[in-house]
Amino acid sequence: MLKKINEIFGKTDDVLRRYPMVLLMSFLGSLSLMCFAHVNFNSNPHFFVFIKFALVSCLGISLMFALKMLSQRIGKQTLLEISGVLFLVFFYFLLPQEEKYFTERYAFLIVPAFILSHLLVSFIAFFGKEKEVNFWQYNKNLFINIFLTGVFTGVLTGGVELAILAIDKLFSFNFNERYYLETFYFLSIFGSSFIFLLFNEKGLSALEKNGTYPVILKFFTQYILIPLLLIYAVILYLYSAKILINWELPRGWVSYLILAYSVVGILALLLVHPLKHESTTSWVRIFSKIFYFTLIPLLVLLFTAIFTRILEYGYTEPRYFVLLLAIWLTLVVFYFIFTPKATIKFVPISLFAIGLFALVCPYLNTFSVAKRSQKTELKNILNQNSLVKNGKIDFSVKVSDTVADEISNKIGFLVKRDEKEFVLNYMNLKHQKIITNKINKGDLYGIQSQVRSAFSNVDKTKNSFGENFELIAENKLMFVQDYDFFARVGNFRDTEGLTVGQDVFKIRSQQKEKLLVITVNNSENWDASREIKALMAKYSNRTGRVSVPDITLEHDLGNYHIKIIFDNLIRENFGRENIYFSDAYILIRTR
Repeated sequence: MLKKINEIFGKTDDVLRRYPMVLLMSFLGSLSLMCFAHVNFNSNPHFFVFIKFALVSCLGISLMFALKMLSQRIGKQTLLEISGVLFLVFFYFLLPQEEKYFTERYAFLIVPAFILSHLLVSFIAFFGKEKEVNFWQYNKNLFINIFLTGVFTGVLTGGVELAILAIDKLFSFNFNERYYLETFYFLSIFGSSFIFLLFNEKGLSALEKNGTYPVILKFFTQYILIPLLLIYAVILYLYSAKILINWELPRGWVSYLILAYSVVGILALLLVHPLKHESTTSWVRIFSKIFYFTLIPLLVLLFTAIFTRILEYGYTEPRYFVLLLAIWLTLVVFYFIFTPKATIKFVPISLFAIGLFALVCPYLNTFSVAKRSQKTELKNILNQNSLVKNGKIDFSVKVSDTVADEISNKIGFLVKRDEKEFVLNYMNLKHQKIITNKINKGDLYGIQSQVRSAFSNVDKTKNSFGENFELIAENKLMFVQDYDFFARVGNFRDTEGLTVGQDVFKIRSQQKEKLLVITVNNSENWDASREIKALMAKYSNRTGRVSVPDITLEHDLGNYHIKIIFDNLIRENFGRENIYFSDAYILIRTR
């Protein structure tokens, strides 16, 4: 037993000495999320720093591991680690200072950065003349270790969480719920990193060592993964035939299916790479020979689908990345078809190069291309519909709902990408103030709805399915002067009532066509549904959000005067119109 304990401590000490920067990054990442959870996800903007720090630290885990593998090949560990830290500091300051400006565009920076850091791990130690078999063994062992890490971490985390729950319930400690979340963050980030490093033993020398091919991996790839890929290939070819027969443009999402089939197929070929020369694996040999040829017709379909969307709506970051992936896939296909001594190292290295180009290449990176494209698209739409007068958008010109949606979408897109000045140049003083105010408040997502609602003469041309509208009350203060009673509608149930003197008020809300009905003593009632629908009918051509000073209705009922104050009114169209509200308040006074 003592020998086992010493062995465990010995391995722990070895991991701490070999991978201090990897463990530091994982510790800081888990600690940042634990701090964020400890304040119960407080919306205070100062706590956003924990999210930023966690993202950068987690990025540093794979980056520092990649640099460690490189240092085990060429030395210069300290210089490489300093370079890694400087990059992470730079990346931290690329992210916004406040959460309200953390829009979806940062996802197109963070997600590719994480993917690139993991790709770097796969090949950074094999830039020289190292044997391809060592490269394959290295990545195979990493793949297995990642899978085992997931299993071990899942069991460890689940076990510890259940232990905490057992102690809490059996001994009545009444632990705060955040302890469970903090434990999860620590074990899933720091714990998984530590377990992964334990599997990697001495690092590069152990990972690239020749070993036997795992039987389970061979079975999974040959009898599950490759047959599934063949099924998907048949489906995609049948869809291609349907397009040719009907002579129609492909649907946009087919590009994602083709990319998924291609990437998974390439991964399958990489997994079975050592087997394709064995005589006993004819299935693998045949698949290896025909796979890249099967991709050629699908590439034509892929580019057709991509350019159909780009030519119609312009570039956005997702379309840019899909196009680059299609270009990369074409390079991979022709490389393996026409290169006699093709190396599998080309796959991760070329993908890394394409991804790096997409993020950092001046003028041609994804963010620059998307902004230029959407600016051009916006100018074209405005000019085609004669919406610009004296350099400003004239929102009183009659336009179709499709055009109004397009313009508002593109303006919202540009504002979220720091193109404030470009957008404001098209606005009159009134809308400049509104948009500037929303930007200063961080309500970037509300700008699109604000612009859409500014169009006062919209011709409805498309099906109303899915078109939503929300009327919002700006005034959050409720004046109760001159009223005797105040109540929330949400506090009532059908069977309950509010007793006022000798009278009992009952309220039914949002039941089918009856939006709000107030009854006194089961005799007199006021059905406010008609007034609510009439109020919303004033905005029948609007979508998005419209702000008004307040939303109120008043009515005399029996011996009382009643006033209803709404926070909002929402209209949804999902096949049929549906109107509802989040909450409402009732003020009552005796007449």
